Amino acid sequence: MIFWVFYPVVSKPSLEKYMSVARPSPSYAGTPELIVLGVVIRQKRALLGFSQEAFADAAGIDRSYLGGIERGEHNFAMINLFKIAKALGITVTELLQEAKL
Repeated sequence: MIFWVFYPVVSKPSLEKYMSVARPSPSYAGTPELIVLGVVIRQKRALLGFSQEAFADAAGIDRSYLGGIERGEHNFAMINLFKIAKALGITVTELLQEAKL
């Protein structure tokens, strides 16, 4: 009996999409400001009833990256802060005020 096994052809750009996982910032991971901001983002997301995956989709960012933000591991770009605030339905100012930053 002969079995044929077919493997999908994956182009290099699409493979890189799955290979590039955000790593914690070596210089800033765990700083108090990033931790408190991440806690506030997680609390507001949960209050809105979003799972981490659904919220990441709504914000247009990767789910594992969002997890790192919520844990205070990423010194993330302002554009991502704007995306998160928009998905929460608040301004960046309101988000930072709630985090007391």
